[in-house]
Amino acid sequence: MAKIQEECGLFGIFNPNKHEDTAHDVYTGLYALQHRGQESAGITVNRGGALYSHKDMGLAGEVFNEMILNFLQGNIAIGHVMSAPAGFANRDNAQPFVMKYTKGDIAYAHNGNLLNADELRESLKRDGCVFQSTSAAEVIAAAITRERLGTDSTERAIINTMDSLKGAYSLIILTVNKLIAVRGPNGFRPLCMGKRGDSTIFASESCAIEAVGGEFVRDVQPGEVIVVSQDGIECHTDKCGRVGSSLCVFEHVYFARPDSTIDGLSVHFARQKLGEELAKAHPVEADLVCGVPDSGLDAALGYAKESGIPYAVGLMKNRYIGRTFILPKQGMRENAVRLKLNPLSAVVRGKRIVLVDDSIVRGTTSAKLVQLMRDAGAKEVHMRISSPPFLFPCYFGTDINSKDKLIACKMSLEEIRKSLNADSLGYLPLSSIKELAKGSNLDFCDACFTGNYPIEVE
Repeated sequence: MAKIQEECGLFGIFNPNKHEDTAHDVYTGLYALQHRGQESAGITVNRGGALYSHKDMGLAGEVFNEMILNFLQGNIAIGHVMSAPAGFANRDNAQPFVMKYTKGDIAYAHNGNLLNADELRESLKRDGCVFQSTSAAEVIAAAITRERLGTDSTERAIINTMDSLKGAYSLIILTVNKLIAVRGPNGFRPLCMGKRGDSTIFASESCAIEAVGGEFVRDVQPGEVIVVSQDGIECHTDKCGRVGSSLCVFEHVYFARPDSTIDGLSVHFARQKLGEELAKAHPVEADLVCGVPDSGLDAALGYAKESGIPYAVGLMKNRYIGRTFILPKQGMRENAVRLKLNPLSAVVRGKRIVLVDDSIVRGTTSAKLVQLMRDAGAKEVHMRISSPPFLFPCYFGTDINSKDKLIACKMSLEEIRKSLNADSLGYLPLSSIKELAKGSNLDFCDACFTGNYPIEVE
């Protein structure tokens, strides 16, 4: 669908009751986070001080079955789902990664991207490390493992290693007796903490905690390391506050589920607010406001509320086409958008439509959506985008790492409008992103719009 893709979702749970079955909880949590990654899924559990894993390519429902989950018995467990750019989607890069060494087995699940991964990899190779994947997660795992050999605890090794990690990372780590959550000092990638009875849960989004019957407690602070063991919970804030927080703005624009709350800000209400700001900046005379499922729906509601134009469901999403759906013929590939989204002709026919989507990356999908509405009889189609133009690559955990993929780098606003065959086109002003953060402690990374990277990028 030519959308920007987030690369990972994390889930972990610690049950003090050693007879508790955690694999099913992690499986449920991964299902709730499936929107964050569709290429691979994996679970690692601690059973009696030994780590057991299962991971493979595919959706969580494809990778796991009842027999596998029943085998993965244990009271501490972590899980991971991944979407990977071309060339990285293979079983070797599937997580969690398990490291076996003299201090005891340890498993890592990672979300984000390191700018200095290649440099660290070469340094570790010179020290004798052997790598089985091209993933930055394995580099982090090896760096922490090396540091652990000279420290008295895993958490101290993690804290010491954080100074050498440049980029975006949230981690959930499993040892033979601990569950550890780590959020990088810049806070690019989300991570939160929850409770269910005596159990402690960590997840990329609060919706996954609620999916297993847990209660959201708080977000993990940027730079914080939280350790859960039979002795209780320890919070290490040595690395907190050293740099400004820079949560990826696309978490609230597109990545996260609308029923999640990230860093104190409801995703649902944030998207509605963006839609309201969009209506103020780009009003138009129209009959109906329609959103592009799923992340454009809340923004469309906000646009309708502010503009006074009625909201209507103009596009239906086919929820039964998954990652593995095969399009064998060229004609079918060209009509892939039709297979996932279908207009309601009875609603849009003869109407002037405001079509609200979260972003335009390459522009191919947006053009097809406009054509779908015209084919369904729409009299006019006015495209409104609830984010500013995407002008710069992202190096912190998404798949847009080159300007070559960005239509806004190649065309003017009018040229983009013509390429979409839209009657008008309006992007959210950059100032509205700043408005979104008001009243909260948030400071977004908006480098994809401005080129102002929170970390120096070579």
